[in-house]
Amino acid sequence: MKKLLFLSILCLIASCSEDNIDKAAQINRYYEGFNNSDFNQIKGTIADSLIITEGDYVMEFDQQSYYRQFKWDSVFQPTYKVISIEHQNNQFIATVAVESLRFEFLQNNPLTCEHRFSFTADKISKIDNLDCKDANWQVWQQERDSLVNWVKENHSELNGFVHDLSMKGAQNYLQAIELYKNSR
Repeated sequence: MKKLLFLSILCLIASCSEDNIDKAAQINRYYEGFNNSDFNQIKGTIADSLIITEGDYVMEFDQQSYYRQFKWDSVFQPTYKVISIEHQNNQFIATVAVESLRFEFLQNNPLTCEHRFSFTADKISKIDNLDCKDANWQVWQQERDSLVNWVKENHSELNGFVHDLSMKGAQNYLQAIELYKNSR
Protein backbone atom coordinates (compact mmCIF):
# COMPACT_ATOMS: atom_id res chain seq x y z
CA MET A 1 0.00 0.00 0.00
CA LYS A 2 2.84 2.41 0.84
CA LYS A 3 4.44 1.63 -2.52
CA LEU A 4 1.20 2.42 -4.34
CA LEU A 5 0.77 5.72 -2.47
CA PHE A 6 4.41 6.66 -3.18
CA LEU A 7 4.01 5.84 -6.89
CA SER A 8 0.77 7.84 -7.07
CA ILE A 9 2.41 10.88 -5.48
CA LEU A 10 5.42 10.54 -7.76
CA CYS A 11 3.16 10.39 -10.86
CA LEU A 12 1.21 13.44 -9.68
CA ILE A 13 4.41 15.43 -9.14
CA ALA A 14 5.74 14.35 -12.53
CA SER A 15 2.54 15.33 -14.33
CA CYS A 16 2.42 18.72 -12.57
CA SER A 17 6.04 19.32 -13.47
CA GLU A 18 5.34 18.34 -17.08
CA ASP A 19 2.34 20.67 -17.18
CA ASN A 20 4.50 23.55 -15.89
CA ILE A 21 7.13 22.86 -18.55
CA ASP A 22 4.41 22.83 -21.23
CA LYS A 23 3.02 26.16 -20.05
CA ALA A 24 6.48 27.73 -19.92
CA ALA A 25 7.07 26.45 -23.46
CA GLN A 26 3.71 27.94 -24.46
CA ILE A 27 4.87 31.37 -23.18
CA ASN A 28 8.12 31.02 -25.12
CA ARG A 29 6.18 30.09 -28.30
CA TYR A 30 3.94 33.12 -27.76
CA TYR A 31 6.94 35.48 -27.83
CA GLU A 32 8.64 33.55 -30.65
CA GLY A 33 5.50 34.24 -32.69
CA PHE A 34 6.13 37.97 -32.32
CA ASN A 35 9.81 37.59 -33.22
CA ASN A 36 8.88 35.46 -36.25
CA SER A 37 6.05 37.82 -37.27
CA ASP A 38 3.86 34.72 -37.18
CA PHE A 39 0.41 35.41 -35.78
CA ASN A 40 -0.65 31.80 -36.39
CA GLN A 41 2.01 30.73 -33.90
CA ILE A 42 0.67 33.23 -31.35
CA LYS A 43 -2.91 32.19 -32.11
CA GLY A 44 -1.97 28.61 -31.25
CA THR A 45 -0.93 29.69 -27.75
CA ILE A 46 -3.86 31.92 -26.75
CA ALA A 47 -7.43 31.08 -25.77
CA ASP A 48 -10.40 32.22 -27.84
CA SER A 49 -10.57 35.26 -25.58
CA LEU A 50 -7.61 37.01 -24.02
CA ILE A 51 -7.54 39.64 -21.29
CA ILE A 52 -4.55 41.94 -20.89
CA THR A 53 -4.31 44.29 -17.93
CA GLU A 54 -2.17 47.38 -17.38
CA GLY A 55 -2.84 48.47 -13.81
CA ASP A 56 -6.57 49.25 -13.67
CA TYR A 57 -6.88 49.27 -17.48
CA VAL A 58 -8.39 46.03 -18.85
CA MET A 59 -8.29 45.13 -22.55
CA GLU A 60 -10.39 42.23 -23.78
CA PHE A 61 -9.60 40.58 -27.10
CA ASP A 62 -10.91 37.80 -29.24
CA GLN A 63 -8.41 36.30 -31.67
CA GLN A 64 -9.42 38.65 -34.49
CA SER A 65 -9.09 41.81 -32.39
CA TYR A 66 -5.77 40.53 -31.00
CA TYR A 67 -4.57 40.15 -34.59
CA ARG A 68 -5.17 43.89 -35.06
CA GLN A 69 -3.04 44.53 -31.92
CA PHE A 70 -0.34 42.23 -33.32
CA LYS A 71 -0.29 44.16 -36.61
CA TRP A 72 -0.04 47.49 -34.73
CA ASP A 73 2.87 46.18 -32.66
CA SER A 74 4.67 44.66 -35.67
CA VAL A 75 5.02 48.05 -37.37
CA PHE A 76 7.56 49.03 -34.68
CA GLN A 77 9.71 45.95 -35.49
CA PRO A 78 9.93 44.63 -31.94
CA THR A 79 12.22 41.90 -30.74
CA TYR A 80 11.25 40.01 -27.61
CA LYS A 81 13.71 38.22 -25.35
CA VAL A 82 12.36 36.03 -22.56
CA ILE A 83 14.76 36.46 -19.68
CA SER A 84 13.04 34.15 -17.19
CA ILE A 85 9.81 32.32 -16.46
CA GLU A 86 8.89 31.46 -12.88
CA HIS A 87 5.96 29.36 -11.70
CA GLN A 88 4.07 30.91 -8.77
CA ASN A 89 0.71 29.68 -7.43
CA ASN A 90 -0.53 28.15 -10.69
CA GLN A 91 0.49 31.27 -12.60
CA PHE A 92 3.65 32.09 -14.47
CA ILE A 93 5.70 35.27 -14.20
CA ALA A 94 7.74 35.99 -17.33
CA THR A 95 10.40 38.68 -17.40
CA VAL A 96 10.71 39.91 -20.96
CA ALA A 97 12.93 42.52 -22.60
CA VAL A 98 11.50 44.22 -25.69
CA GLU A 99 13.37 46.41 -28.14
CA SER A 100 11.49 48.40 -30.78
CA LEU A 101 11.67 51.54 -32.87
CA ARG A 102 9.02 53.13 -30.65
CA PHE A 103 10.85 52.30 -27.41
CA GLU A 104 14.08 53.56 -28.95
CA PHE A 105 12.45 56.92 -29.68
CA LEU A 106 10.93 57.03 -26.19
CA GLN A 107 14.41 56.35 -24.77
CA ASN A 108 13.36 53.16 -22.99
CA ASN A 109 15.03 50.55 -25.16
CA PRO A 110 14.98 47.78 -24.18
CA LEU A 111 11.92 47.88 -21.98
CA THR A 112 12.12 45.02 -19.51
CA CYS A 113 8.86 44.06 -17.82
CA GLU A 114 7.27 41.31 -15.80
CA HIS A 115 4.05 39.71 -17.04
CA ARG A 116 1.83 37.27 -15.14
CA PHE A 117 0.29 34.61 -17.39
CA SER A 118 -2.88 32.71 -16.53
CA PHE A 119 -4.13 29.70 -18.47
CA THR A 120 -7.49 28.20 -19.33
CA ALA A 121 -7.51 24.75 -20.93
CA ASP A 122 -3.75 24.98 -21.54
CA LYS A 123 -4.05 28.24 -23.48
CA ILE A 124 -2.99 31.72 -22.37
CA SER A 125 -6.18 33.46 -21.25
CA LYS A 126 -4.87 36.45 -19.30
CA ILE A 127 -1.70 38.52 -19.20
CA ASP A 128 -1.24 41.00 -16.38
CA ASN A 129 1.47 43.53 -17.15
CA LEU A 130 3.11 43.99 -13.77
CA ASP A 131 6.26 46.05 -13.45
CA CYS A 132 8.81 47.51 -15.82
CA LYS A 133 11.74 47.90 -13.48
CA ASP A 134 14.08 49.68 -15.88
CA ALA A 135 11.48 52.04 -17.36
CA ASN A 136 11.94 55.75 -17.01
CA TRP A 137 8.33 56.86 -17.39
CA GLN A 138 9.25 60.52 -16.98
CA VAL A 139 11.54 60.43 -20.02
CA TRP A 140 8.94 58.32 -21.88
CA GLN A 141 6.24 60.93 -21.22
CA GLN A 142 8.52 63.86 -22.13
CA GLU A 143 9.48 62.30 -25.45
CA ARG A 144 5.91 61.30 -26.28
CA ASP A 145 4.53 64.72 -25.35
CA SER A 146 7.23 66.51 -27.37
CA LEU A 147 6.35 64.38 -30.39
CA VAL A 148 2.59 64.88 -30.00
CA ASN A 149 2.97 68.65 -29.62
CA TRP A 150 5.37 68.90 -32.57
CA VAL A 151 2.98 66.89 -34.77
CA LYS A 152 0.07 69.12 -33.72
CA GLU A 153 1.99 72.20 -34.86
CA ASN A 154 3.72 70.80 -37.93
CA HIS A 155 1.80 67.79 -39.29
CA SER A 156 -1.79 68.01 -38.13
CA GLU A 157 -2.74 65.27 -40.62
CA LEU A 158 -1.08 62.82 -38.20
CA ASN A 159 -2.91 64.06 -35.07
CA GLY A 160 -4.26 61.24 -32.93
CA PHE A 161 -1.57 58.74 -33.94
CA VAL A 162 -0.64 58.07 -30.33
CA HIS A 163 -4.13 56.73 -29.51
CA ASP A 164 -4.82 54.99 -32.83
CA LEU A 165 -4.08 51.31 -32.21
CA SER A 166 -4.71 50.30 -35.82
CA MET A 167 -1.95 49.38 -38.23
CA LYS A 168 -2.43 52.77 -39.92
CA GLY A 169 -2.08 54.45 -36.51
CA ALA A 170 1.23 52.67 -35.95
CA GLN A 171 2.43 53.68 -39.40
CA ASN A 172 1.48 57.28 -38.61
CA TYR A 173 3.36 56.98 -35.31
CA LEU A 174 6.50 55.86 -37.13
CA GLN A 175 6.07 58.57 -39.75
CA ALA A 176 5.71 61.17 -36.97
CA ILE A 177 8.91 59.91 -35.35
CA GLU A 178 10.83 60.12 -38.63
CA LEU A 179 9.53 63.60 -39.48
CA TYR A 180 10.31 64.79 -35.95
CA LYS A 181 13.85 63.36 -36.02
CA ASN A 182 14.51 64.86 -39.45
CA SER A 183 13.41 68.30 -38.20
CA ARG A 184 16.06 68.28 -35.47
